[in-house]
Amino acid sequence: MRWRTGRRSTNIEDRRGTRTSPRLLGGGIGAIVLVLVAMYFGVDPTPLLQTMQDGGGASSSGVRPTAEDLENDPLADMVAVVIADTEDVWSEIFAAQGRQYRAPTLVLFSGATESACGMGRAAMGPFYCPADQKAYIDLGFYDQMRTRFKAPGDFAQAYVIAHEVGHHVQNLLGISDKVRQAQRGADKAEANALSVRLELQADCFAGLWGNYADRSRQVLEQGDIEEALGAASAIGDDRLQRESMGYTVPESFTHGTSEQRVRWFRKGIETGDIGNCDTFN
Repeated sequence: MRWRTGRRSTNIEDRRGTRTSPRLLGGGIGAIVLVLVAMYFGVDPTPLLQTMQDGGGASSSGVRPTAEDLENDPLADMVAVVIADTEDVWSEIFAAQGRQYRAPTLVLFSGATESACGMGRAAMGPFYCPADQKAYIDLGFYDQMRTRFKAPGDFAQAYVIAHEVGHHVQNLLGISDKVRQAQRGADKAEANALSVRLELQADCFAGLWGNYADRSRQVLEQGDIEEALGAASAIGDDRLQRESMGYTVPESFTHGTSEQRVRWFRKGIETGDIGNCDTFN
């Protein structure tokens, strides 16, 4: 991925190395265990995070990385470029619809951090909190992608960021609220199916970013799309459940199968049309 010539976003908050107060463990150890188990099986942590009331609304302070900071931290530097790209892409798409895009803040943390949705931990993986419109990532997750998920590469890493930004877009468009409202009146299987559609749309939105970024700056190199498709496949519900339990429980899927995640990311990156990312119809 040709990212080094891109601009760097200023919407980065670096909390790495900061201490987090034990009082902010939200729903207690039991709730944290539930979140960790959920993430292990590929479940979106946002609903669980939103139930952790003790830490709700609180936020840790961080610093905005300087150009020198980023120069000495290539991984954070790459992430800053990806976020900037998503800002440019979604500003253009929103403007074409007569809307104004409000960019999210990306929070870099290590170990654990506070969010307006409750406590965030590295073991939960990257997540987006609609309450504070921030995406959170411990960059150590990229080591897991390379070792556990066998999904290395900078474009695969960029896909992860673009997916979380996709959830921000859904939040701005009111899609997330509609899904949560529909889930309240649904049984567990129906609620999970709605969650799958939400996640697949975020995958399509991530592909959409890749399409626009490549057209404007020619960021893609040979093998990049395969990297992202490999990452999407590696974190499919069916694959994660089969690896952990030896079998799958389709009605418990919350993110989609490997095939679905690959298909929707591919649709976004090949068409570059937000109209083709309607996973609900």
